[in-house]
Amino acid sequence: MDKFQNKYRIPSNRKPNWDYSANGIYFLTIVTQNRECNLGKIVETHENVETHGRASLQLYDFGNIVESEWYKSFEIRNELFLDEFIIMPNHIHAIVVLDNQSPFMESQPNILNSTIKRNPAIRLPKSISSFIACFKSAVNKKIDNYIDENKITMPKYNRNNHFFQPNYHDHIIRNDWEYQRIKNYIVNNLQNWNTDKFNNNNA
Repeated sequence: MDKFQNKYRIPSNRKPNWDYSANGIYFLTIVTQNRECNLGKIVETHENVETHGRASLQLYDFGNIVESEWYKSFEIRNELFLDEFIIMPNHIHAIVVLDNQSPFMESQPNILNSTIKRNPAIRLPKSISSFIACFKSAVNKKIDNYIDENKITMPKYNRNNHFFQPNYHDHIIRNDWEYQRIKNYIVNNLQNWNTDKFNNNNA
């Protein structure tokens, strides 16, 4: 693993030379630190008759905070639209549409592209990476406030102790077949938790 300023650097999952402020449909996955199941628990079908025989997620308090901040992110960002979305015990899946019509972005294509090529990990305004960073920061602050208000004895979240993993996973959806496949995956994710790759029991 590479070092930066004598510290180990986490490799980015971002696609090299891709403009993450470019319009598009993105499949995003955000995972909790150490894959801890602190967002909620799966309620099996026999425990929840209201879901018509399908498993559901019972959110913990931290999960409620995450859900609230996630929806709030789309209320305050005109360039983002939420398609499909699900909270799992230790991760989030979503299809997010970025429709960025910023005049500055459209009028500076050469500057924008050259910046991306020099530094693929840069956080551009009104970009997916900027949105994720702000969302994670808001979650950290709200959960820290919850810890203080309820006098919970546990480490608070900061630069050295993240609630979510520092990185995130993304996939740029290119066609309708991919879109339908990923949408179906998200819709059925709760039902497939026992075989989910993020389930620590399958590690």
